[in-house]
Amino acid sequence: MPPSNLSKPIYFGSFLVTPQVFHQTPLSFALVNLKPILPGHVLISPKRRVPRIKDLTAAEITDLFSTVQRVSRTIERVFNATALNIAIQDGEEAGQSVPHIHAHIIPRKNADLDNRGGKDAVYEIMDGPEGNIGAHLEEATEAKSHKPLKVDADDARKPRTVEEMNKEAEWLTAEMAKDDNNIS
Repeated sequence: MPPSNLSKPIYFGSFLVTPQVFHQTPLSFALVNLKPILPGHVLISPKRRVPRIKDLTAAEITDLFSTVQRVSRTIERVFNATALNIAIQDGEEAGQSVPHIHAHIIPRKNADLDNRGGKDAVYEIMDGPEGNIGAHLEEATEAKSHKPLKVDADDARKPRTVEEMNKEAEWLTAEMAKDDNNIS
């Protein structure tokens, strides 16, 4: 179950993602990734659907990056990461596959991508077919929720079902609440 304060449907581009949302603010939301590059790879996006950073208001920019910072703390903790990749592909030519600005948060550990070419392989993965979130979401909308979602051939990244993503969103919602209680 997503955060209990979700009263309206949430869209990432044209895709309904409400069940995969685990954190929201008045202007932004965080959701689990359909096909994470590494465990814990999540996305942060403004609620208003705009394609580029330049399209955001000052309030939306502030909220988006505050949300990235807030979610990053929890992701780093729960996935025992020692570092994070935080990336934005701002426009189609930069590799953005869903025309709705979003930040990737990818928890990192020592040697986590050694079998894929080393720590900088994350950029090639994000920019290639594996990182094409739009194509994966299109395929997911056609798949049945009880079956693994159809994704490109990549043995290193496991396809996830809607149930798996919803379960991760529920878990991360609880973990975000724990962190909120510790901050207060």
